[in-house]
Amino acid sequence: MKRPEYDPAAPQEAARLPVARTATVRAYLKTLFKRHRRAFGWLTLVNAVAALSGMVGPWLLGNVVEKLSHGKTDVDLPYVVLGFVCALAVQTVFVRLTRLRGAVLGEEMLADLREDFLVRAVALPPGVLERAGTGDLLSRITTDVDRLSHAMRDAVPQLTIAVIWAGLLIGALVVTAPELAVAVVIAAPILIIGGRWYFRRAPSAYRSEAAGYAAVASALAETVDAGRTVETHRLGDRRVELGDTRIGQWVAWERYTLYLRMILFPVINMTHTVALAAVLVVGGGLAINGWITVGALTTGALFIQMLVEPVNMMIRWYDELQVAQVSLARLVGVREVEAAAIGDDTEPDGRTVLADEVRFGYLEGRDVLHGVTLTVEPGARVALVGPSGAGKSTLGRLLAGIYSPRLGDITLGGAALDRMSAEQVRSHVALVNQEHHVFVGTVRDNLRLARPTASDAELWTALRSVDAHAWVAGFEHGLDTEVGSGGVSLTPAQAQQVALARLVLADPHTLVLDEATSLMDPRAARHLERSLAGVLEGRTVVAIAHRLHTAHDADVIAVVEDGRIVELGGHDELVDAEGPYAALWHSWHGDR
Repeated sequence: MKRPEYDPAAPQEAARLPVARTATVRAYLKTLFKRHRRAFGWLTLVNAVAALSGMVGPWLLGNVVEKLSHGKTDVDLPYVVLGFVCALAVQTVFVRLTRLRGAVLGEEMLADLREDFLVRAVALPPGVLERAGTGDLLSRITTDVDRLSHAMRDAVPQLTIAVIWAGLLIGALVVTAPELAVAVVIAAPILIIGGRWYFRRAPSAYRSEAAGYAAVASALAETVDAGRTVETHRLGDRRVELGDTRIGQWVAWERYTLYLRMILFPVINMTHTVALAAVLVVGGGLAINGWITVGALTTGALFIQMLVEPVNMMIRWYDELQVAQVSLARLVGVREVEAAAIGDDTEPDGRTVLADEVRFGYLEGRDVLHGVTLTVEPGARVALVGPSGAGKSTLGRLLAGIYSPRLGDITLGGAALDRMSAEQVRSHVALVNQEHHVFVGTVRDNLRLARPTASDAELWTALRSVDAHAWVAGFEHGLDTEVGSGGVSLTPAQAQQVALARLVLADPHTLVLDEATSLMDPRAARHLERSLAGVLEGRTVVAIAHRLHTAHDADVIAVVEDGRIVELGGHDELVDAEGPYAALWHSWHGDR
C-alpha cells in the first residue's frame, strides 16, 4: 500500500503546539522512571518469581521423559504432580501480584502524566494557547490522554513483564539445552527484518495519524464555535468540505497504519512456526545421534513454545507504545514551549506602559499593526476605538503581554513584557475580554481562582462592586451554590460579572478591558461600568469598546484604523477636530 503523501499537520504546524523532540521525551521518561523506580523494582521481582515458577513444569516433565526414555520406572509421579501443583500455585499468586503491581504502577504514572501536562499547560502564556487553537489542545487533553491511559495502564507494565519473561526463558534454554538455542538464531532474522521494516514506517505514520485526528477535531470545534459567523457568511458548504477533506486524510493514515499491522502480524506467526520447527528438526537430529537427551529436547521444545506468548506480548505492546509515543510526544511538547517562554527576573521600575514602533501579525508577512506607538501613563484611562478589524483587540493583547511584537517593544516600567514570565506579567497587568468561563464548583471556588486566600467578606465586596451580590445572595446556598455543568446555569451576563469580580480580587494595577461588558444590554453595561469606576480608581485602564460612552469618560482616546493610531487626544478635542473620531461619535449618536 502506498504511503499517503499529505501530512495533515504540515499546513498548520506553525499554529499548533509543538510535538516534543525525542530527547525531550526520553528526558521526561527518565524522570518518570526515577519517580517510580521502587515500583519498577517490585514489579521486576514478582514477575521474575512468576516466570521462574512457570518453568518448573517443563523442567519436571523433561526429567520424567528423560527417565522413561532410559527405561526407568521410578519417576516418583506423586512428587512430580506435587511439584507441578506447588509451582502452579506459586505462579498463580505471583502472576496476580504482577498484574496488580503493573496496574498500580500504570495508574500512578498516568496520574503523574496528567498532572504534569495540566500544570504545564496552565502555565503557558495565553498567546501560545490562543494560537494553538481549541481543536489541537482538546485533542491532546482527550484523545492523546486516552491513548496514553491504555499504554500506561497496560502496555508499559505488560512490556516489562514480557521482556523479563522472554529473557528468563532464553536463559533457561541456554542452560538446559544450549544446542537448541540455534532455533532462536534461525527464527530471529525473520522477526528482526520484519520488525525493522515495520518500525521504520510506524512512528511517522502514527504521528501523522494523530495529527490527522487533531486536524479533524480542530476543524469541527472551530466550525461549532464560530457557528453564527459560518451561518451569517454562508460558509457552511466550505466548512463541510474542509471537514470532509480532513476526515479523508485521517482515514487514509488509519488505513496505512492498519496495512502496516497486516504485514507485521503474519511475520510474527511465521517466526513462531520457524522457531518450533527448528527445535523439532534440529533437536530431533541431535537426539537421534545421541548429542542431546530426549528430556533436554522436551524441556527445550516446551521453553520455545512458552516463548511464543512473551514475544507476542512484546510485539503487541511495543506496537501500542508506538501510538502512545506519539501521544506522549504531543503532551510533553508543552515542556518545549514553556522552556522558550520563561522570562528573566526583571522587575518593572514604575507603571508606565509603552508601545514603541510596534509591528505585529498573526501570519508570516502579513502585519496587523504597523509601527504603533502609544504611552499609557499610570492611573490614566485610555480608550481604544475604531472600526471592527482595525487592530484594537490585537493592540490590547500586546499591551497585556498576551502576544509579543514582531518588531518594536512593549514595556512596563522600562521592563520588556516579553522578557517577563507569565506570572510576573499577570501580577501587574490583567486582561478581561469578551470570553468568560464558569468552572464546575461553587461560586466561592470560582472567585477564589483569582485570590485563594480571599475571605467571604472580600468575596462579597468584589461581587457588590460588579453588581452581582444581589443575584448571588438570592441563591439558596449563596457562595456555596454549585454552578457550571451539573449545577446552576449562569446567564452570559452573570458569568461575565463573575469574571469581573475575579478581576477585582486579583487587584492588578493595570487593566485591559476588551469589550468586557459586551454581553450585557447597554443600560446594564453602563450601570456596571459606573459601579466599576470606584474599583478602578487609581489603576491604569485601557478599554477597548465600540460603545463610545466608554471613550467619552476616558482621559485619552486612541483611534485605531488599519493597524495604525490615526488620532490621539481627549473626547472634546477629537470631536472638535472633525476627524475619524468625530465621525464615529456623530454616527453613534445618530445626529448625522
